[in-house]
Amino acid sequence: MTRMLEGSVGKMRKKLPIGIDGFEKIRTNDFYYADKTLFIKELLENWGEVNLFTRPRRFGKTLNMSMLKSFFEIGSDPVLFDGLKISQEKELCEKYMGKFPVISISLKSVDGPKYDSAVAALRTVIGNEAGRFRFLRKSPKLDEDDKNSYNQLVNVEIKSNTKYDMTDAILTDSLQTLSLLLYKHYGQKVILLIDEYDVPLDKAFQGGYYDEMVGLIRNLLGNALKTNDSLYFAVLTGCLRISKESIFTGLNNLKAHTISDFRYDEYFGFTNGDVDELLEFYGLSSYKEVIREWYDGYCFGNTEVYCPWDVMNYCDELLTAPSAPPQNYWANTSGNDLILRLLEKADQTARDEVEELLNGEAVTKRIKQELTYRDIDDRFENVWSVLYATGYLTGRHVEQEEADIFRLWIPNGEIRKLFYDLVQDWFQEVSRTDSERINRFCAAFLSENVSMIQEMLSDYLWDSISVRDTAVRRNMKENFYHGMLLGLLRSQGNWIVKSNAETGEGYSDISIQTPERLGVVIEIKYADDGNLEAACKEALKQIEEKKYAEGLKRRGMKKIIKYGIAFYGKACMVATVHSCMESTE
Repeated sequence: MTRMLEGSVGKMRKKLPIGIDGFEKIRTNDFYYADKTLFIKELLENWGEVNLFTRPRRFGKTLNMSMLKSFFEIGSDPVLFDGLKISQEKELCEKYMGKFPVISISLKSVDGPKYDSAVAALRTVIGNEAGRFRFLRKSPKLDEDDKNSYNQLVNVEIKSNTKYDMTDAILTDSLQTLSLLLYKHYGQKVILLIDEYDVPLDKAFQGGYYDEMVGLIRNLLGNALKTNDSLYFAVLTGCLRISKESIFTGLNNLKAHTISDFRYDEYFGFTNGDVDELLEFYGLSSYKEVIREWYDGYCFGNTEVYCPWDVMNYCDELLTAPSAPPQNYWANTSGNDLILRLLEKADQTARDEVEELLNGEAVTKRIKQELTYRDIDDRFENVWSVLYATGYLTGRHVEQEEADIFRLWIPNGEIRKLFYDLVQDWFQEVSRTDSERINRFCAAFLSENVSMIQEMLSDYLWDSISVRDTAVRRNMKENFYHGMLLGLLRSQGNWIVKSNAETGEGYSDISIQTPERLGVVIEIKYADDGNLEAACKEALKQIEEKKYAEGLKRRGMKKIIKYGIAFYGKACMVATVHSCMESTE
């Protein structure tokens, strides 16, 4: 049963819309909704025939597109907007609400291992949308040729000897054709909504058929947006602004709104006001600071923005478990290949810059607002632009500098934790390629060669990325180094290496059991004041006081070696004591 928190009594009937991005579904099923409806007013007042909005994933693009469809489409229910901000704009609602045929598609499912399968997925998307307008088959405003054109869009068989197929030529004309048919039927020009327009290009780049997909999308959008006399206006969303040379050739009516633009900056993501209202509604206002630390920090134009996916997921967790710690919700919804690509291709300068970011500092970079997916691999520097556009970094334009120079930083605790984890994964992968080196390092723990452990660990630290940010909690720093050391030690396939295992009266950071029945206990400390020696002594004292070696003794280890290891940035110190014991057999 959901636990009621203070201030939430009588309000808990509203569900948090986790994974729900349909406006009508949210409004008719009593889900909580952060009101973004004035986006409609601003869109109409700042007219653009073709409008492109680029924002990171999970920042409300799809929900806003669904909201536009519900507002403009003929036959939609005006009750959906009762009580919302746009309903106060009486003249605007009278003129535009429910007055337009709307074509609304999402290209996020246009994927496949090969070009043919991706094209088949695109045919399905457009065919399904065309299928919403089956009344066109009987429309008195359409002639037989028009109706045949419609049947080709939905891939139907009307008569036993007549099969309609959506050929490649029909596919590239499909949105323009459907617009024309709806215009003829209603006598009103069409609004076209295309969500996640760049996903097919991303998938094609990964799948090796990028050039073919670029050609298809260029023709599809060119016909729908450039030479479409039946179009009233169009809205497209995506993560990246793909360059005009790639797919928007000759499209002079395009107005692109990226995350650096001031206009529309408050309509994607949660503002401070949105979060305050949400937390107050559910009686969670006391969690504002931790939510701000973990999920805030994005700069869209001139507005400070939270990731709504994170905020809602964490609030949902808190309503059930008020002591739940924050988690990486947004970061876990993607493969995060971009950061790994950055680390793999980074030279020492770039690795130092990643280290600066992890330590709460900013880096200055030239940001390209228009890219092709091929550009990402052509020049390493372009990775910074993509990390900014996709939400892994945030930033602002540098005043009185060139227009494309930005100061970039990690926005919040969630993304910093993601960077920590990926740096550890990258470090472990790189380290394991030198098996001779790593074997010597691990063997030094069994021979109690403290000087070798310390020297080699220092070398590993200089090769990798360290943490020293004073804003990062000590336990997070210790966990960072813990993960790096754990990855090195787990390279020994015949060792039993446990992390935070219950071995005595508490939990040791790392414990090792070897086939030779040698046991190792390791306690890790981060020396906030830089006093490595004192931190080592503290670690060894904790091993003794908490009796961390007792568990290994019960498992029959003949000898147990105890290490205290302290870190501070790229510096480290290793200290040891050991106890010998007879076999318990």
